Amino acid sequence: MSEKVYRFKPVNVGRWVVWSLFALILIVAPLLFTSGLATTVLTQMGIAIIACLSYNMLLGQGGMLSFGHAVYSGLGGFAAIHALNMAGQGTLGIPVSLVPVVGGLGGLVVAAILGSVTTKKAGTIFAMITLGVGELVFNMSLMLPEFFGGEGGIAANRVVGEPVLGISFGPQIQVYYLVALYCFVCTALMFAFTQTPLGRMLNAVRDNPERVEFIGYDAQRIRYIAFMIAGFFAGISGGLGALNIERVTAEVVGAHASGAMLLFTFLGGALFFFGPIIGGVLMVVAQVLLSELTKAWLLYLGLVFLLMVMYAPGGISSLIMMNLRVASFGFWGRLRWLYLGLLTGAGVLLVGLGALIEMVYHIKLDLGMGPEMKFMGQMLNVDHTGTWLAALAIAVVGTGILVGFGRVFSARWGHIQEQIEAEVARRAGL
Repeated sequence: MSEKVYRFKPVNVGRWVVWSLFALILIVAPLLFTSGLATTVLTQMGIAIIACLSYNMLLGQGGMLSFGHAVYSGLGGFAAIHALNMAGQGTLGIPVSLVPVVGGLGGLVVAAILGSVTTKKAGTIFAMITLGVGELVFNMSLMLPEFFGGEGGIAANRVVGEPVLGISFGPQIQVYYLVALYCFVCTALMFAFTQTPLGRMLNAVRDNPERVEFIGYDAQRIRYIAFMIAGFFAGISGGLGALNIERVTAEVVGAHASGAMLLFTFLGGALFFFGPIIGGVLMVVAQVLLSELTKAWLLYLGLVFLLMVMYAPGGISSLIMMNLRVASFGFWGRLRWLYLGLLTGAGVLLVGLGALIEMVYHIKLDLGMGPEMKFMGQMLNVDHTGTWLAALAIAVVGTGILVGFGRVFSARWGHIQEQIEAEVARRAGL
Protein backbone atom coordinates (compact mmCIF):
# COMPACT_ATOMS: atom_id res chain seq x y z
CA MET A 1 0.00 0.00 0.00
CA SER A 2 1.56 3.25 -1.14
CA GLU A 3 1.85 6.14 1.27
CA LYS A 4 0.00 9.35 0.61
CA VAL A 5 2.18 12.21 -0.49
CA TYR A 6 1.09 15.68 0.60
CA ARG A 7 2.27 18.66 -1.39
CA PHE A 8 1.82 22.17 -0.07
CA LYS A 9 1.63 25.11 -2.40
CA PRO A 10 3.87 27.93 -1.16
CA VAL A 11 2.15 31.09 0.02
CA ASN A 12 2.33 33.92 -2.50
CA VAL A 13 3.77 36.51 -0.13
CA GLY A 14 3.89 39.23 -2.76
CA ARG A 15 0.18 38.88 -3.50
CA TRP A 16 -0.69 39.07 0.21
CA VAL A 17 1.43 42.20 0.55
CA VAL A 18 -0.24 43.88 -2.44
CA TRP A 19 -3.76 43.14 -1.23
CA SER A 20 -2.90 44.23 2.31
CA LEU A 21 -1.54 47.52 0.97
CA PHE A 22 -4.67 47.99 -1.12
CA ALA A 23 -6.87 47.49 1.96
CA LEU A 24 -4.65 49.78 4.02
CA ILE A 25 -4.89 52.54 1.41
CA LEU A 26 -8.68 52.28 1.37
CA ILE A 27 -8.78 52.52 5.18
CA VAL A 28 -6.22 55.29 5.64
CA ALA A 29 -7.06 57.54 2.65
CA PRO A 30 -9.88 59.54 4.33
CA LEU A 31 -7.72 59.93 7.44
CA LEU A 32 -5.02 61.62 5.38
CA PHE A 33 -7.37 63.71 3.23
CA THR A 34 -9.93 64.94 5.72
CA SER A 35 -11.81 67.66 3.86
CA GLY A 36 -15.36 67.13 2.67
CA LEU A 37 -14.31 67.46 -0.97
CA ALA A 38 -11.56 64.87 -0.51
CA THR A 39 -13.98 62.38 1.04
CA THR A 40 -16.43 62.88 -1.83
CA VAL A 41 -13.67 62.45 -4.42
CA LEU A 42 -12.36 59.30 -2.72
CA THR A 43 -15.89 57.87 -2.67
CA GLN A 44 -16.31 58.48 -6.38
CA MET A 45 -12.90 56.89 -7.03
CA GLY A 46 -14.00 53.69 -5.33
CA ILE A 47 -17.14 53.57 -7.46
CA ALA A 48 -15.19 54.33 -10.66
CA ILE A 49 -12.68 51.56 -9.90
CA ILE A 50 -15.46 48.95 -9.77
CA ALA A 51 -16.98 50.31 -13.00
CA CYS A 52 -13.69 50.27 -14.91
CA LEU A 53 -12.74 46.80 -13.65
CA SER A 54 -16.13 45.46 -14.75
CA TYR A 55 -15.66 47.03 -18.16
CA ASN A 56 -12.18 45.55 -18.45
CA MET A 57 -13.68 42.11 -17.92
CA LEU A 58 -15.10 42.62 -21.40
CA LEU A 59 -12.37 44.66 -23.09
CA GLY A 60 -9.11 43.44 -21.59
CA GLN A 61 -9.96 39.88 -20.66
CA GLY A 62 -12.52 39.02 -23.32
CA GLY A 63 -11.55 41.29 -26.21
CA MET A 64 -15.11 42.66 -26.38
CA LEU A 65 -15.14 46.36 -27.22
CA SER A 66 -18.40 47.67 -25.77
CA PHE A 67 -19.82 51.13 -26.42
CA GLY A 68 -22.78 50.64 -24.10
CA HIS A 69 -21.47 49.34 -20.78
CA ALA A 70 -23.07 52.25 -18.93
CA VAL A 71 -26.44 50.64 -19.66
CA TYR A 72 -25.76 48.02 -16.97
CA SER A 73 -24.27 50.34 -14.39
CA GLY A 74 -27.00 52.90 -15.07
CA LEU A 75 -29.93 50.48 -14.90
CA GLY A 76 -28.33 48.98 -11.81
CA GLY A 77 -28.38 52.48 -10.36
CA PHE A 78 -32.08 52.88 -11.17
CA ALA A 79 -32.85 49.49 -9.60
CA ALA A 80 -30.94 50.54 -6.48
CA ILE A 81 -32.63 53.95 -6.20
CA HIS A 82 -36.09 52.37 -6.48
CA ALA A 83 -35.12 49.77 -3.87
CA LEU A 84 -33.91 52.58 -1.60
CA ASN A 85 -37.23 54.40 -1.96
CA MET A 86 -39.15 51.20 -1.26
CA ALA A 87 -37.03 50.59 1.82
CA GLY A 88 -37.79 54.11 3.00
CA GLN A 89 -41.52 53.51 2.51
CA GLY A 90 -41.34 50.22 4.37
CA THR A 91 -42.44 48.09 1.41
CA LEU A 92 -39.03 46.42 1.03
CA GLY A 93 -37.23 45.09 4.06
CA ILE A 94 -33.63 45.58 3.04
CA PRO A 95 -30.80 47.39 4.83
CA VAL A 96 -29.18 50.32 3.08
CA SER A 97 -25.84 48.52 3.01
CA LEU A 98 -27.32 45.87 0.67
CA VAL A 99 -28.93 48.31 -1.75
CA PRO A 100 -25.88 48.16 -4.10
CA VAL A 101 -26.40 44.39 -4.35
CA VAL A 102 -29.88 45.13 -5.71
CA GLY A 103 -28.16 47.30 -8.31
CA GLY A 104 -25.84 44.41 -9.12
CA LEU A 105 -28.77 42.04 -9.56
CA GLY A 106 -30.45 44.62 -11.79
CA GLY A 107 -27.33 44.87 -13.94
CA LEU A 108 -27.13 41.06 -14.05
CA VAL A 109 -30.73 40.65 -15.22
CA VAL A 110 -30.38 43.31 -17.93
CA ALA A 111 -27.05 41.81 -19.06
CA ALA A 112 -28.64 38.37 -19.21
CA ILE A 113 -31.42 39.69 -21.46
CA LEU A 114 -29.37 41.93 -23.74
CA GLY A 115 -26.23 39.80 -23.66
CA SER A 116 -28.04 36.88 -25.25
CA VAL A 117 -28.20 39.03 -28.39
CA THR A 118 -25.01 41.10 -28.23
CA THR A 119 -22.62 38.20 -27.53
CA LYS A 120 -23.75 36.19 -30.55
CA LYS A 121 -21.22 38.22 -32.54
CA ALA A 122 -17.70 39.37 -31.75
CA GLY A 123 -15.32 42.08 -32.92
CA THR A 124 -16.67 45.09 -34.77
CA ILE A 125 -20.21 43.70 -35.02
CA PHE A 126 -20.34 43.27 -31.24
CA ALA A 127 -19.17 46.86 -30.76
CA MET A 128 -21.83 48.19 -33.12
CA ILE A 129 -24.58 46.17 -31.44
CA THR A 130 -23.60 47.52 -28.01
CA LEU A 131 -23.61 51.04 -29.43
CA GLY A 132 -27.13 50.53 -30.76
CA VAL A 133 -28.32 48.99 -27.50
CA GLY A 134 -26.87 51.92 -25.55
CA GLU A 135 -28.66 54.47 -27.71
CA LEU A 136 -31.88 52.44 -27.52
CA VAL A 137 -31.85 52.35 -23.72
CA PHE A 138 -30.94 56.05 -23.44
CA ASN A 139 -33.82 57.09 -25.69
CA MET A 140 -36.14 54.69 -23.90
CA SER A 141 -35.26 56.46 -20.64
CA LEU A 142 -36.94 59.60 -21.97
CA MET A 143 -40.03 57.65 -23.02
CA LEU A 144 -40.63 55.89 -19.68
CA PRO A 145 -40.72 58.61 -17.02
CA GLU A 146 -42.51 56.26 -14.61
CA PHE A 147 -39.29 54.26 -14.17
CA PHE A 148 -36.58 56.73 -15.18
CA GLY A 149 -38.13 59.88 -13.72
CA GLY A 150 -37.88 61.99 -16.87
CA GLU A 151 -35.21 64.68 -17.12
CA GLY A 152 -35.04 65.17 -13.35
CA GLY A 153 -34.43 61.50 -12.63
CA ILE A 154 -35.29 59.65 -9.44
CA ALA A 155 -34.29 60.99 -6.02
CA ALA A 156 -34.10 59.16 -2.70
CA ASN A 157 -32.94 59.51 0.90
CA ARG A 158 -30.24 57.07 1.97
CA VAL A 159 -30.96 57.62 5.70
CA VAL A 160 -33.55 54.88 6.28
CA GLY A 161 -34.74 53.66 9.66
CA GLU A 162 -32.84 53.75 12.92
CA PRO A 163 -29.01 53.83 12.91
CA VAL A 164 -27.30 50.46 13.42
CA LEU A 165 -24.23 50.72 15.68
CA GLY A 166 -24.35 54.46 15.06
CA ILE A 167 -24.22 54.03 11.28
CA SER A 168 -26.97 55.86 9.44
CA PHE A 169 -25.10 56.56 6.18
CA GLY A 170 -25.96 60.21 6.57
CA PRO A 171 -22.34 61.43 6.96
CA GLN A 172 -20.24 61.14 3.81
CA ILE A 173 -17.45 59.32 5.64
CA GLN A 174 -19.80 56.42 6.39
CA VAL A 175 -20.77 56.19 2.74
CA TYR A 176 -17.07 56.22 1.83
CA TYR A 177 -16.25 53.23 4.01
CA LEU A 178 -19.23 51.33 2.59
CA VAL A 179 -17.94 52.08 -0.92
CA ALA A 180 -14.41 51.11 0.16
CA LEU A 181 -15.69 47.76 1.46
CA TYR A 182 -17.54 47.05 -1.78
CA CYS A 183 -14.52 48.21 -3.78
CA PHE A 184 -12.18 45.81 -2.00
CA VAL A 185 -14.56 42.84 -2.14
CA CYS A 186 -15.53 43.41 -5.80
CA THR A 187 -11.90 43.90 -6.83
CA ALA A 188 -10.92 40.68 -5.06
CA LEU A 189 -13.79 38.76 -6.68
CA MET A 190 -13.00 40.07 -10.16
CA PHE A 191 -9.34 39.17 -9.67
CA ALA A 192 -10.36 35.71 -8.48
CA PHE A 193 -12.42 35.35 -11.65
CA THR A 194 -9.29 35.86 -13.76
CA GLN A 195 -7.71 32.84 -12.02
CA THR A 196 -10.61 30.49 -12.66
CA PRO A 197 -10.85 28.10 -15.64
CA LEU A 198 -13.68 30.27 -17.00
CA GLY A 199 -11.46 33.35 -16.76
CA ARG A 200 -8.66 31.54 -18.59
CA MET A 201 -11.05 30.37 -21.29
CA LEU A 202 -12.26 33.95 -21.68
CA ASN A 203 -8.66 34.94 -22.41
CA ALA A 204 -8.47 32.11 -24.93
CA VAL A 205 -11.68 33.31 -26.62
CA ARG A 206 -10.11 36.76 -26.84
CA ASP A 207 -6.90 35.44 -28.43
CA ASN A 208 -8.15 32.62 -30.65
CA PRO A 209 -11.88 31.83 -30.64
CA GLU A 210 -11.54 29.34 -33.51
CA ARG A 211 -9.17 27.14 -31.51
CA VAL A 212 -11.50 27.33 -28.51
CA GLU A 213 -14.34 26.06 -30.69
CA PHE A 214 -12.06 23.35 -32.10
CA ILE A 215 -11.30 21.87 -28.67
CA GLY A 216 -14.99 21.68 -27.82
CA TYR A 217 -15.89 24.88 -25.99
CA ASP A 218 -18.68 27.26 -26.95
CA ALA A 219 -17.05 30.68 -27.41
CA GLN A 220 -20.42 32.47 -27.46
CA ARG A 221 -21.46 30.91 -24.15
CA ILE A 222 -18.18 31.94 -22.53
CA ARG A 223 -18.64 35.52 -23.75
CA TYR A 224 -22.25 35.47 -22.54
CA ILE A 225 -21.36 34.32 -19.00
CA ALA A 226 -18.56 36.88 -18.76
CA PHE A 227 -20.94 39.54 -20.05
CA MET A 228 -23.42 38.77 -17.29
CA ILE A 229 -20.74 38.80 -14.59
CA ALA A 230 -19.47 42.15 -15.89
CA GLY A 231 -23.04 43.45 -15.85
CA PHE A 232 -23.42 42.37 -12.21
CA PHE A 233 -20.35 44.29 -11.05
CA ALA A 234 -21.28 47.27 -13.22
CA GLY A 235 -24.68 47.26 -11.54
CA ILE A 236 -23.01 47.32 -8.11
CA SER A 237 -21.03 50.41 -9.15
CA GLY A 238 -24.28 52.02 -10.31
CA GLY A 239 -25.98 51.13 -7.03
CA LEU A 240 -23.15 52.67 -5.05
CA GLY A 241 -23.37 55.78 -7.20
CA ALA A 242 -27.10 56.02 -6.50
CA LEU A 243 -26.45 55.66 -2.77
CA ASN A 244 -23.71 58.28 -2.87
CA ILE A 245 -25.53 60.99 -4.84
CA GLU A 246 -29.09 60.00 -3.80
CA ARG A 247 -30.28 60.71 -7.33
CA VAL A 248 -30.11 58.85 -10.64
CA THR A 249 -30.80 60.54 -13.99
CA ALA A 250 -30.95 59.31 -17.56
CA GLU A 251 -27.38 60.54 -18.16
CA VAL A 252 -25.98 57.49 -16.38
CA VAL A 253 -27.04 55.23 -19.28
CA GLY A 254 -25.86 57.62 -22.00
CA ALA A 255 -23.00 57.37 -24.44
CA HIS A 256 -20.93 59.85 -22.43
CA ALA A 257 -20.79 57.51 -19.43
CA SER A 258 -19.94 54.50 -21.62
CA GLY A 259 -17.27 56.49 -23.44
CA ALA A 260 -15.71 57.53 -20.14
CA MET A 261 -15.40 53.89 -19.06
CA LEU A 262 -13.78 52.97 -22.37
CA LEU A 263 -11.40 55.92 -22.43
CA PHE A 264 -10.13 55.67 -18.87
CA THR A 265 -9.89 51.89 -18.89
CA PHE A 266 -7.70 52.25 -21.97
CA LEU A 267 -5.60 54.99 -20.37
CA GLY A 268 -5.07 52.92 -17.25
CA GLY A 269 -4.22 49.88 -19.32
CA ALA A 270 -6.47 46.98 -20.28
CA LEU A 271 -3.65 44.42 -20.43
CA PHE A 272 -3.02 44.27 -16.68
CA PHE A 273 -5.54 43.79 -13.89
CA PHE A 274 -4.49 46.92 -11.99
CA GLY A 275 -4.73 49.11 -15.10
CA PRO A 276 -8.46 49.86 -14.71
CA ILE A 277 -7.83 50.79 -11.07
CA ILE A 278 -5.51 53.53 -12.32
CA GLY A 279 -8.11 54.40 -14.94
CA GLY A 280 -10.86 54.75 -12.34
CA VAL A 281 -8.74 57.13 -10.28
CA LEU A 282 -7.90 59.17 -13.39
CA MET A 283 -11.58 59.31 -14.35
CA VAL A 284 -12.52 61.07 -11.13
CA VAL A 285 -9.44 63.31 -11.23
CA ALA A 286 -10.39 64.47 -14.72
CA GLN A 287 -14.14 64.79 -14.26
CA VAL A 288 -14.10 66.34 -10.80
CA LEU A 289 -10.77 68.10 -10.28
CA LEU A 290 -9.44 68.91 -13.76
CA SER A 291 -12.83 70.14 -14.93
CA GLU A 292 -12.77 72.68 -12.08
CA LEU A 293 -9.33 73.98 -13.07
CA THR A 294 -9.96 74.63 -16.74
CA LYS A 295 -12.82 74.75 -19.23
CA ALA A 296 -10.54 73.07 -21.78
CA TRP A 297 -10.20 69.85 -19.78
CA LEU A 298 -11.82 67.74 -22.49
CA LEU A 299 -9.31 69.06 -25.01
CA TYR A 300 -6.41 68.14 -22.74
CA LEU A 301 -7.94 64.74 -22.16
CA GLY A 302 -8.28 64.18 -25.89
CA LEU A 303 -4.64 65.12 -26.47
CA VAL A 304 -3.49 62.74 -23.73
CA PHE A 305 -5.60 59.96 -25.22
CA LEU A 306 -4.15 60.62 -28.68
CA LEU A 307 -0.58 60.49 -27.36
CA MET A 308 -1.26 57.28 -25.45
CA VAL A 309 -2.72 55.61 -28.52
CA MET A 310 0.32 56.62 -30.59
CA TYR A 311 3.15 55.96 -28.15
CA ALA A 312 1.83 53.78 -25.31
CA PRO A 313 -1.17 51.72 -26.50
CA GLY A 314 -0.81 49.46 -23.49
CA GLY A 315 -1.73 52.28 -21.13
CA ILE A 316 -0.08 53.51 -17.96
CA SER A 317 0.04 50.04 -16.40
CA SER A 318 1.99 48.76 -19.42
CA LEU A 319 4.53 51.58 -19.02
CA ILE A 320 4.93 50.69 -15.35
CA MET A 321 5.45 46.99 -16.05
CA MET A 322 7.93 47.62 -18.87
CA ASN A 323 10.03 49.85 -16.64
CA LEU A 324 9.85 47.34 -13.78
CA ARG A 325 11.18 44.72 -16.19
CA VAL A 326 14.05 47.01 -17.16
CA ALA A 327 14.76 47.71 -13.48
CA SER A 328 14.73 44.00 -12.61
CA PHE A 329 17.61 43.47 -15.06
CA GLY A 330 19.54 46.43 -13.64
CA PHE A 331 19.27 48.76 -16.64
CA TRP A 332 16.97 51.44 -15.31
CA GLY A 333 19.87 53.60 -14.14
CA ARG A 334 20.79 54.15 -17.79
CA LEU A 335 17.39 55.71 -18.43
CA ARG A 336 16.71 57.92 -15.42
CA TRP A 337 18.48 61.01 -16.80
CA LEU A 338 16.71 60.57 -20.10
CA TYR A 339 13.41 60.37 -18.25
CA LEU A 340 14.32 63.59 -16.48
CA GLY A 341 14.96 65.23 -19.85
CA LEU A 342 11.67 63.91 -21.26
CA LEU A 343 9.74 65.17 -18.26
CA THR A 344 11.44 68.57 -18.54
CA GLY A 345 10.57 68.86 -22.22
CA ALA A 346 7.01 67.70 -21.59
CA GLY A 347 6.63 70.23 -18.78
CA VAL A 348 7.93 73.13 -20.87
CA LEU A 349 5.73 72.09 -23.80
CA LEU A 350 2.70 71.85 -21.51
CA VAL A 351 3.30 75.36 -20.18
CA GLY A 352 3.52 76.88 -23.66
CA LEU A 353 0.75 74.84 -25.21
CA GLY A 354 -1.46 75.28 -22.17
CA ALA A 355 -1.03 79.05 -22.31
CA LEU A 356 -2.04 79.09 -25.98
CA ILE A 357 -5.09 76.90 -25.36
CA GLU A 358 -6.25 78.89 -22.33
CA MET A 359 -5.89 82.18 -24.20
CA VAL A 360 -7.97 80.84 -27.09
CA TYR A 361 -10.66 79.69 -24.65
CA HIS A 362 -10.54 83.08 -22.92
CA ILE A 363 -11.14 84.87 -26.22
CA LYS A 364 -14.02 82.59 -27.14
CA LEU A 365 -15.74 82.32 -23.77
CA ASP A 366 -14.56 84.98 -21.30
CA LEU A 367 -13.49 88.01 -23.32
CA GLY A 368 -16.28 90.00 -21.75
CA MET A 369 -14.35 89.84 -18.47
CA GLY A 370 -11.45 91.76 -20.00
CA PRO A 371 -8.33 90.91 -21.99
CA GLU A 372 -6.33 89.78 -18.95
CA MET A 373 -6.41 86.25 -17.56
CA LYS A 374 -4.45 84.31 -14.98
CA PHE A 375 -2.49 81.23 -15.99
CA MET A 376 -0.27 79.32 -13.55
CA GLY A 377 -0.11 82.34 -11.27
CA GLN A 378 0.83 84.76 -14.04
CA MET A 379 -1.32 87.43 -15.68
CA LEU A 380 -1.53 87.11 -19.46
CA ASN A 381 -2.97 89.73 -21.80
CA VAL A 382 -4.60 88.20 -24.87
CA ASP A 383 -4.49 91.56 -26.70
CA HIS A 384 -0.67 91.69 -26.70
CA THR A 385 1.07 89.95 -29.58
CA GLY A 386 4.14 89.43 -27.39
CA THR A 387 2.13 87.20 -25.05
CA TRP A 388 1.20 84.89 -27.92
CA LEU A 389 4.74 84.85 -29.29
CA ALA A 390 6.18 84.07 -25.85
CA ALA A 391 3.77 81.18 -25.34
CA LEU A 392 4.53 79.87 -28.83
CA ALA A 393 8.28 80.14 -28.20
CA ILE A 394 7.97 78.19 -24.95
CA ALA A 395 5.97 75.48 -26.74
CA VAL A 396 8.60 75.27 -29.52
CA VAL A 397 11.45 75.00 -26.99
CA GLY A 398 9.58 72.28 -25.11
CA THR A 399 8.96 70.40 -28.35
CA GLY A 400 12.67 70.62 -29.24
CA ILE A 401 13.74 69.28 -25.85
CA LEU A 402 11.16 66.51 -26.02
CA VAL A 403 12.10 65.43 -29.56
CA GLY A 404 15.84 65.55 -28.84
CA PHE A 405 15.66 63.46 -25.70
CA GLY A 406 13.02 61.23 -27.30
CA ARG A 407 15.37 60.15 -30.09
CA VAL A 408 18.15 59.31 -27.66
CA PHE A 409 15.71 57.52 -25.38
CA SER A 410 14.26 55.46 -28.24
CA ALA A 411 17.70 54.29 -29.35
CA ARG A 412 18.83 53.43 -25.83
CA TRP A 413 15.54 51.72 -25.02
CA GLY A 414 15.89 49.49 -28.08
CA HIS A 415 19.47 48.61 -27.14
CA ILE A 416 18.45 47.75 -23.58
CA GLN A 417 15.64 45.51 -24.82
CA GLU A 418 18.13 43.63 -27.00
CA GLN A 419 20.39 43.12 -23.99
CA ILE A 420 17.47 41.91 -21.89
CA GLU A 421 16.43 39.40 -24.54
CA ALA A 422 20.02 38.15 -24.79
CA GLU A 423 20.14 37.75 -21.00
CA VAL A 424 16.82 35.89 -21.01
CA ALA A 425 18.13 33.55 -23.70
CA ARG A 426 21.34 32.97 -21.70
CA ARG A 427 19.41 32.12 -18.56
CA ALA A 428 17.16 29.78 -20.49
CA GLY A 429 20.22 28.02 -21.82
CA LEU A 430 21.58 27.53 -18.32
